[in-house]
Amino acid sequence: MSAARPVPTGEGARPVTALIGCPPSDSPARPWSADPYTDALRTGRGPLFLRRTDGWLLPLEVERWCAEADAADREVLRRCEGAVLDVGCGPGRLVAALSAQGRPVLGIDVSEAAVAHTVRLGGQALRRSVFEPVPGEGRWDTALLIDGNVGIGGDPHALLRRMSQLLADKGLLIVETAPVDVDERVRVRVADGRGASGTSFPWARVGTPALLRHADRAGWRPEGQWTADDRSFLALRNRSSRSDRRTSSTAEPPNSAAVTSSQRDRKPSPESVVADL
Repeated sequence: MSAARPVPTGEGARPVTALIGCPPSDSPARPWSADPYTDALRTGRGPLFLRRTDGWLLPLEVERWCAEADAADREVLRRCEGAVLDVGCGPGRLVAALSAQGRPVLGIDVSEAAVAHTVRLGGQALRRSVFEPVPGEGRWDTALLIDGNVGIGGDPHALLRRMSQLLADKGLLIVETAPVDVDERVRVRVADGRGASGTSFPWARVGTPALLRHADRAGWRPEGQWTADDRSFLALRNRSSRSDRRTSSTAEPPNSAAVTSSQRDRKPSPESVVADL
């Protein structure tokens, strides 16, 4: 999932500043599985927005998601280490690019259409929320939260703690942050600007300064930050050891079946997960 700069709409519209408490989950409603998001992925173009109840809109860059990895993406991929987990992989351009390099990589996304698109590109992907059990937990070398996906669940601190559980000791997390200094939690809907919209769900927008604060409290060490093509990125290193992290106890909803085999009956390495899918 990706996000561009917000577009205020309606009289008196302004960027949100209030924090709304939201549970750390993009499940079970699975709003990204519903139209108009599915329709946008099918056609490869927008318009598509995250829409607040007051009419505030955040454009989503569907055309870029459905294209090949661009220069900013390639810089992210260059920094990846070992086996890579792409959280919220969308239509799969990063998974496909890493796969083409022969890298072990798995994408997860709650959207069936996004997972199917990734598989068609030749990547490996599962229909899965990051807050559900994920193959290879505690063994991934790199995880990605690109295209605004640090907003998943509406609670950046909870998401960072979950990413720590998924990564190996000293694992690397690469996050795309908002291009402005913002730290907000909201409820939004995916909308096409023509009247169609999905269900409401929690989301967050976090700029680099705010993410550094959240990361410090969640046990991450900053490793680098950069900008490319007006996009902002932050690399974080997992400070905690596996013995310090709790394993996830979140039950998996029955409607979260993977498009490909999940390998959840054992504890494989990420490389074997990707090889066996």
